[in-house]
Amino acid sequence: MDGSGSWDAIDWNQIEDPRPRRPGQAVKESMDDFLLEDEEVIAQGHGVILLNNREAGTLSVTNFRLLFVSQAKKCVIDLGTIPLTTIEKLNDDVKLQPLPHLSDKSRPRELLQVIGKDMRIIVFAFVPKTKQKNEVFDALRRYTKPANLWDLYAFSCDPSTIKNDSEPKWRLLREYFRLFRKSLPQSRGAGEVSLSNDWWRLTRVNSSYSLCSTYPSELIVPRSISDEDLFQASTFRSGKRLPVISWCDPGSGAVLARSSQPMVGLMMNFRNNADEKLVCALSSRTTDDKGSPRKLYIIDARPRANALANGAKGGGSESSSNYARSEVLFLGIQNIHTMRDSLSRLRDYVDAHGSISSNGSPSAVSVVGDRRNRGSTWGGGNLNSMTSFSSTLGEWLNHIQNILVGASWIAAQIAEEAASVLVHCSDGWDRTTQLVALACLLLDPYYRTFSGFQALVEKDWLAFGHPFAERMGVPTVTEIGGSQYELLRQPSLGNLSSSPSRNVLGASGPSSHASVQSQTSNNSSPILLQWLDCISQLLRLYPSAFQFSSKFLVDFMDSVLSCRFGNFLCNSEREREQSGATSSCRCMWSYLADLRASGGIFHEHYNPFYDPVKHNGALLPPAAALAPTLWPQFYLRWTCPIESQGGDLESQWHAMNKKYAETMKAKDIAEWRAKDIKMKMESVKQDLQRERRASSTALATAQSAQRENAAIKKAIESIGCTIKFSTSENQEDRTEVLSCSLRRGTDARGQDENGDFSVSISAIEDGLVSEAPGDHFCESLCPFRTREGCRWPDAPCAQLGSQFVGLKANFDAFDRLSIQDCYFGPE
Repeated sequence: MDGSGSWDAIDWNQIEDPRPRRPGQAVKESMDDFLLEDEEVIAQGHGVILLNNREAGTLSVTNFRLLFVSQAKKCVIDLGTIPLTTIEKLNDDVKLQPLPHLSDKSRPRELLQVIGKDMRIIVFAFVPKTKQKNEVFDALRRYTKPANLWDLYAFSCDPSTIKNDSEPKWRLLREYFRLFRKSLPQSRGAGEVSLSNDWWRLTRVNSSYSLCSTYPSELIVPRSISDEDLFQASTFRSGKRLPVISWCDPGSGAVLARSSQPMVGLMMNFRNNADEKLVCALSSRTTDDKGSPRKLYIIDARPRANALANGAKGGGSESSSNYARSEVLFLGIQNIHTMRDSLSRLRDYVDAHGSISSNGSPSAVSVVGDRRNRGSTWGGGNLNSMTSFSSTLGEWLNHIQNILVGASWIAAQIAEEAASVLVHCSDGWDRTTQLVALACLLLDPYYRTFSGFQALVEKDWLAFGHPFAERMGVPTVTEIGGSQYELLRQPSLGNLSSSPSRNVLGASGPSSHASVQSQTSNNSSPILLQWLDCISQLLRLYPSAFQFSSKFLVDFMDSVLSCRFGNFLCNSEREREQSGATSSCRCMWSYLADLRASGGIFHEHYNPFYDPVKHNGALLPPAAALAPTLWPQFYLRWTCPIESQGGDLESQWHAMNKKYAETMKAKDIAEWRAKDIKMKMESVKQDLQRERRASSTALATAQSAQRENAAIKKAIESIGCTIKFSTSENQEDRTEVLSCSLRRGTDARGQDENGDFSVSISAIEDGLVSEAPGDHFCESLCPFRTREGCRWPDAPCAQLGSQFVGLKANFDAFDRLSIQDCYFGPE
């Protein structure tokens, strides 16, 4: 790979070396937090650097994807994580050119380049002189191209855990009933339901896929055409893909039909009466009183030269002289190989000139230049890159414009002229599908909703046999029940010989596997991506006409490329039914619906500007408005992540809505906290009120005790005692000791000098005195209690009712106290 970049700045010593480690179990234990259900690690490399963003981490090959986990952030790096089936090419011989201003010292060359079908080119650097790169590369070579369909990750889940709302056949039948404006009976089986009107009918002539192996089991055909006519007409069309109705307007009777090319030969001299009868029946008479004939347009999606070249090999195009009231037009849309090469060139240029490049050297958007060139370099290259960009981008956008113009023209003829249109290319499953599905999207507003988009994809892409296995390069079924069957597929090269990979599906073996892989690789093409690109252009033109957003289209495309679900496996409805893909694999539609449900109405899959009332009819864009631009959400998301979302109103709305949601979440948290604080304040307030009441009670008790103490003090002082109070510091002995020294007064006469004595009184806290007369305190304090017990056991205790409960005094001292008259004042 040529490009600018250098490995001189990488310091391998800063990368953790997890060795020694046990292979297998230790690897799985370390990756359990990042693996999906039923995902297993096959090979692993440590200390790997993703050159695009210089991120170091662990690179693991699982049975589903190439998984890159950041060493510093401990999270999955989306840029370095890609499903195995999304990988288009591997390259272990990568050469990087050093930047001019850096030294040319030896650099590690353990590089691995991975090119994806989703516009991604990534390069990994492995620690030098280790076997990690070889282990990862060998695992990728084995598992990116599995030999059998059942080796895909989609079949690794437990079938008992799969929840399917309904079968694809039943959903297709429900869509047919919607087109006829009738309700599908729920009580009857699909095989018993009949559907018809004055113009069309539903036939099950292909229920066993004997009419056409790549068509659905139920078909809508003109009512005037019998099943026998259908078998005869199928022999005149490539791959037996005869003209059938894809969409119909019950109001005007106009139809949009599809088929493959007719087998007219080089001289266009081969004809088929049943085919001409069937095609003419598509242009039924109008509903006006005059019964004027309806115009029929036969649209050949190929360039005229290609159609003539196919005539040399037996194919070709219709002649308007053989089909009444018809007109044949060519749209000039190129084949699958031209589309694949065009996308490859666009991918290389976007990678080389993006802000994140696989060569590790980001490109500047402004003119950087140097003195010698006088500012002639731009975007990491020279000014010639502008010309290269214009040609590369213009080539791809020209393909998109051709498809848009063709589909818009088809929709306009049906909506405005009430004409019927038959569309085909060589095989009728690539360019035909693009045009028919896009025209249906323009004609019917139902297809611009989530449920309608699913019905459209299942009808025109899945049921009518777009070869997803070939276009994505994955295997399909090879043999069912020991019997071989022919699919009658031809590659979109113009020749009528069956495709080597789809001719006869014999027993599986190494040789057949090799041929399948080689052929499917050559037949891979971004056909579905082009169709989604066209829808993104319509989203830009009509931002309020679609219920889904551009982000939904990106996630839809990623889900298809990942092959994680069974909906888009194999090449036809028959192959999916015989392989059991529908019943054995998870459903992509349920996965996308769960994603939307997780985010509610503000999920990024919803278009915030959707207005079903404003656009309740057909969208008919004028030719001047069909000037496409690059779809940044898909093509620039890996190389220019900021710029890919910058100019999109939808993305800006989602960003503003995200900020609004975060603000509302912060508001709810703040309100919850305020409510919690208010409740706590109320609780504290109640506690304070209780404390205040308790304090008031304690204060009243203290005041009462103070009055009692004052009364005791006064009473004792009245008898000439000197009183000193002291409080015990022992918390267990909560008593107050009243020490009274009683002396005879100096003015007392006739008292004995040796008669001085002291009295001690202990006041015990009221709470320590029990109400029971037999309590310990009663026994120890009551002066009237003897060893035999209380003197008055049956009478109320006088002391317990006293205001001086807990007083203990030396009454013998009081008995020896002689009270003099001088103690008392005059009367």
